[in-house]
Amino acid sequence: MSKPIVTVIIPAYNEEQSIGKVVLDIPREIVEHVIVVNNNSTDSTVKVASEAGAIVLDEPRKGYGWACLKGIEHSKKLKTDIVVFLDGDYSDYPQEIPNVINPILSQNMDMVIGSRVLGKREKGSLTPQQIFGNWLATKLIRLFYRVKFTDLGPFRAIKSDKLELLKMSDKTYGWTIEMQIKAAKQKMQFCEVPVNYKKRVGVSKVSGTVKGTVLAGIKIIFAVFKYRF
Repeated sequence: MSKPIVTVIIPAYNEEQSIGKVVLDIPREIVEHVIVVNNNSTDSTVKVASEAGAIVLDEPRKGYGWACLKGIEHSKKLKTDIVVFLDGDYSDYPQEIPNVINPILSQNMDMVIGSRVLGKREKGSLTPQQIFGNWLATKLIRLFYRVKFTDLGPFRAIKSDKLELLKMSDKTYGWTIEMQIKAAKQKMQFCEVPVNYKKRVGVSKVSGTVKGTVLAGIKIIFAVFKYRF
């Protein structure tokens, strides 16, 4: 994979304040395609993302997983070699994409997770409930699947053919943990790299609300047991 085709997929719901910054900070000398999946936004997310140079798709069914699945389907048409997932809230650093895909290129890894736990986090960028939930989920994964992760962070890269084998299906909050558990069950080669993290632009639709936090927590814990059998 001397010169792979890299496609970035960014789910976005009402991210007009941040999505342009995310798209413009992506290193285009490495990334061939940037797909923003508009997940039923009611603001100017589509306009801002398009003006920044992204391919914009519409996915009216609300849910992080729905948006990712839509992006994956389109990435197949682009003959993508590596798919990178990134949030649209500008909490990640798109400039770190080369670091995230490097183990795939240099060590033939199948999947790389960008770990916020191993990187530097701006104070307040992760809520206490996020920190606890992340800790609990990764401990359960280690207990039941005998693999070690430190984070369920959304910033990640995976070979497109390996992604196809995972047959991803979660439509909402369980997307990230589904990918990690299925990769572990299929004995794929994976690793983590440190990524830095900052306070997001705007309010989180998940951790920023009590309902979102509770639902995400339930879905993630349920996923640990769902994919066990």
